[in-house]
Amino acid sequence: MGLLDGKTALVFGVANNRSIAWGITQALLREKAAVGLSYATETLEKRVFPLAQEAGIDFVEKCDVTSDEQIAATFDKVREQFGKIDILVHAVAFAPGEELGGRFRDVSREGFKLALDISSYSLIPMAKHAADLMPDGGSIMALSYYAAEKVMPRYNVMAIAKAALENIVRYLAADLGPQGIRVNTLSPGPIKTLAAAGIPGFRSMLSHSEKVAPMRTLVSQEDVGNAAAFLASDWAKHITGETLFIDGGYNVLGLTATEEDL
Repeated sequence: MGLLDGKTALVFGVANNRSIAWGITQALLREKAAVGLSYATETLEKRVFPLAQEAGIDFVEKCDVTSDEQIAATFDKVREQFGKIDILVHAVAFAPGEELGGRFRDVSREGFKLALDISSYSLIPMAKHAADLMPDGGSIMALSYYAAEKVMPRYNVMAIAKAALENIVRYLAADLGPQGIRVNTLSPGPIKTLAAAGIPGFRSMLSHSEKVAPMRTLVSQEDVGNAAAFLASDWAKHITGETLFIDGGYNVLGLTATEEDL
């Protein structure tokens, strides 16, 4: 018996074995959930399929989340294979590289639109389709970052997208709560992933976080996966509309300095 025995999950956003979405997938599988995966582009296929095969996952679908038709088609296939689901994980985010780093005032209109479309808006149609497949209630969760609340160097347009995402989570929590569906946000500290590699100065962010976070340690994909398994379980049945930080306490700091700096 596992914490999620008998539950079915759909995870959007697996990119490779170092992605946070894969850490979540592994935790869900460990707790005996059945899992289906969705990935973004053909270039990721060669990375995702071997992972799925090794884990015994036989539902793997490509989905461009900027397309309402592809989102609908993916959930139609989910209905055909699973009948219903209990868990939806939105681990999807993207911004053009030129919109990260540099001056915030130089963010382009098109870059802004694309970042918010993929990273924020896509949760809404996903949640709409998922809700139709959750007759017994369920758990929906998205991935954010502390830059949604406070200014973080070079995060720029993605910070705006994460702020929008967190507000979407709150509105969905209010909208879907009467159906017994909970909607929450996971907000990990910095983790080495394919997406993070596109943020200028990311290595310095990792080093600084480890030095000043109250726990004096970096978080891992496994840590986030464990938190996701909790939110997906009945242990969290009265938690909704919340942002759960998995960052070693970094978010409570008013001054991010080591004792040696003071």
